[in-house]
Amino acid sequence: MRKKIIAGNWKMNKTIEEAVALVEGLKLELADCVEVEAVVCPPFTALKTVSDLIADTQIKLGCQNMSSEDDGAYTGEVSHTMLKELFVKYVILGHSERREYYKETDFWVNKKVKKALEKNLRPIVCVGEKLEDREAGNTEAVVEAQVRGSLADITAAQFEDVVVAYEPVWAIGTGKTATSEQAQDVHAFIRGIIADMVGQEAADGLRIQYGGSMKPANAKELLSQPDIDGGLIGGAALDAASFAGIVNAGK
Repeated sequence: MRKKIIAGNWKMNKTIEEAVALVEGLKLELADCVEVEAVVCPPFTALKTVSDLIADTQIKLGCQNMSSEDDGAYTGEVSHTMLKELFVKYVILGHSERREYYKETDFWVNKKVKKALEKNLRPIVCVGEKLEDREAGNTEAVVEAQVRGSLADITAAQFEDVVVAYEPVWAIGTGKTATSEQAQDVHAFIRGIIADMVGQEAADGLRIQYGGSMKPANAKELLSQPDIDGGLIGGAALDAASFAGIVNAGK
């Protein structure tokens, strides 16, 4: 059975002081959390502090991006070596905001995914359609292109360390909400693509998160769907009780 994974993407939020307060709250709320894998992804400036705070807990550390290069003249980038030194386990790649604002293509996401896997980091690979894609009936075409492009040349064995996050971009911070049935349909579709790429066994073991404004109020219904294995949480991850409520919904 696939273990649920709830990852909190803090985005560009929380100073170090604020990060400490949030993590201390999470440590209390999630003290006995073993059934669900909980991951926090603070901004780079808070990674060291958060790493130290969660060292003796079940909470895992993730980051929000990573370079596809080992080192060198890449101003503003962060390498796998720097992240592993801080005991980072997961790295979010291809997030919709990176694709939209910083023009990251499937090609570059794929390079980062390969580098992460090569260096024993677990990528959370984001895919998802915009509102105009859904309204035009192009959801499956867009999602399939992103899945195949972002995960090209990844082996069945490597998929054991991959997480996919489905982000319906049209349902993030817009007030619009995908129904659990709509989310399930796309998750099942993604699993089918992976089965075609690397086989049914690897597809059956793949964890697919939902990244469309999951909150404590809707988490249980979403997480009860057969192909939804967790959540990539944005705003609701910035409050300890809210994030813990989602994690507990996955038990």
